[in-house]
Amino acid sequence: MKDITEFEEGDIIIHTTRLTKAFGSLVAVNDLNLQVMRGDVFGFLGPNGSGKTTTIRMLLGLIRPTAGHAVIFGMDNLYQLSSILPRVGAIVETPIFYPYLSGIDNLRVIAAASGMVSGRASNQRVDEVLETVELRAQAKDAYRKYSLGMKQRLGIAAALLADPELVMLDEPTNGLD
Repeated sequence: MKDITEFEEGDIIIHTTRLTKAFGSLVAVNDLNLQVMRGDVFGFLGPNGSGKTTTIRMLLGLIRPTAGHAVIFGMDNLYQLSSILPRVGAIVETPIFYPYLSGIDNLRVIAAASGMVSGRASNQRVDEVLETVELRAQAKDAYRKYSLGMKQRLGIAAALLADPELVMLDEPTNGLD
């Protein structure tokens, strides 16, 4: 195993220093120091209310920390978020989609909105992620008809759609069937 001084800057994907979040007198995350290296699979384990979702939301810039900071891909996540987010796929809590569109059309909307190449390449990528999450057979069904597990799998497909360098999933197995 390498000593931390042997790693190149690009090897560290997430680095937090004393990351803290308080909601009034409730401290949800307290002084989190963390390094996640390129290629690592990393998870937060803990009971409800232990700060897992809060940590992910801070890393994604959805909420600001009370103290400390996070660096993702060598960039400060508070000030360089627009450079970070295109490289990240994420699900935070329950994914939300257009209920009357099919699963495949929801993913096509996301692909178009995120600036992915349109046309054949985009459609091919949509097909690939649907296959990955085993929703190819239900791709043309309306999202509103999906079971909770199917909705969660479509959320995972959306997170993988742009082939991100970093994937953050909050409770990805919630409701899976």
